[in-house]
Amino acid sequence: MIWILKAELLFGMYAEEAWEGTIEIESSSTLEDLHFVLLDSLNFDNDHMYEFYVSRTDRSHKRIRYDDENGLVYEKTLEELYPLEKNNKLFYLFDYGDSWTFKITKNRKKPQDPVQGIEYPRLIEEVGTKPVQYPSWE
Repeated sequence: MIWILKAELLFGMYAEEAWEGTIEIESSSTLEDLHFVLLDSLNFDNDHMYEFYVSRTDRSHKRIRYDDENGLVYEKTLEELYPLEKNNKLFYLFDYGDSWTFKITKNRKKPQDPVQGIEYPRLIEEVGTKPVQYPSWE
């Protein structure tokens, strides 16, 4: 089934404006798959460590982490992750130095069957200004 997820930029060292992207993705996709579609959507290089975590806020110390160290980022699928516990949210942190932080929310629309000829996952909409991973300094 195809789900719709929204990725909202909360913080980034070089973020100058707000950005959010809407993604169609298969519910059987892993968090690693989501990582790659987010990087592609942002035109970011895959040159830093990252993690997903579930918590009440992006700054909460009480977190359930899905990362390279515990290997869960490669195994945990979206359909295994959702629904999240009440008041919890999914966050994506890319590049521990620059702290690109995104809140990931699942759309409440009913999942749909894949459309033949469309390649998933894919960015279907974006609002705001796409952040630049490495801005040039003049």
